[in-house]
Amino acid sequence: MIHRASIVVLTLAVSACGYALAGRGSSLPAHIKRIGVPMFANHSDTTDLDRILTEAVRQELQGRGGFVVVPDATGVDAVLTGEVQPIASMVAAFTDTTRQASKYLITIQASVEFKDLVEGKVLVPNRVFRASDDYEVTSTATGNNPAALFSQDQNALRRLAKTFAQSLVAQILENF
Repeated sequence: MIHRASIVVLTLAVSACGYALAGRGSSLPAHIKRIGVPMFANHSDTTDLDRILTEAVRQELQGRGGFVVVPDATGVDAVLTGEVQPIASMVAAFTDTTRQASKYLITIQASVEFKDLVEGKVLVPNRVFRASDDYEVTSTATGNNPAALFSQDQNALRRLAKTFAQSLVAQILENF
């Protein structure tokens, strides 16, 4: 009987501590309902990287619920801006026989700022966010050229953009 009572007390204590599942909710100020996400600036050589990253971030914010996400920086409670940096790549694996690169680690990064326009505060200062993934080399022409890789495999770029957006939005909503 004492054992069962201890479990009930412990369960109530843990649930009262404010623990919650990650990826749920938002710690943003309650007045932020409408978020503007204008097109990110593209400082990379990869065509459409700005558009694909911006769309992924908009979709992720919209999917988290509770916000209206628009492509404008006006008429909103908060605005998220970004500048996409050049893509970095490095060899992640070599072939056994010819010792040529068989896999690359591709990293995208963007400088991002999130401002509360109602209170005139910067909630997330200009920080660099990154996402990386491994990609198999399909030919020597695409091996060390991320732009060529992504022009052949748009799904790879979309997967990487989704990973980037999930990480970015989680940090903004949960840890600002």
